[in-house]
Amino acid sequence: MDQTGKIVVKKSEAGLGLFAKVDIKKGSRVIEYTGEIISEAEANRRGGKYLFELNDKKTIDGKGRINTARYINHSCKPNCYPELNSSESRVFIFAKKNIKAGEEITYDYGKAYFDNFIEPQGCKCLACFKLTK
Repeated sequence: MDQTGKIVVKKSEAGLGLFAKVDIKKGSRVIEYTGEIISEAEANRRGGKYLFELNDKKTIDGKGRINTARYINHSCKPNCYPELNSSESRVFIFAKKNIKAGEEITYDYGKAYFDNFIEPQGCKCLACFKLTK
């Protein structure tokens, strides 16, 4: 069961982020990443920051605001991880560790996204932010 109702969007170091309103146990499903299922060619045509590749043929375009999971920010030391079920074209985000109420929910976006979108501007995740202080 998703933690919907137990999470909230609010300001973070990286802009808007998703935060736990209550403690979330390790292994719990936090939320589903939702959106329109599109082809790889259409994903390449559209571009954008909210594309979640399911496989080499299908991508979820999660740009719609109804997709609350789109507010989960990248972290170099994440507390969640995505799990793909490509046969059903679904992505669920699970807690990698116990998450305390008030803590930002994060996952690692992967090397390609990091190299193309995050690194050129500098990583703003909490782990990297602490290193610059």
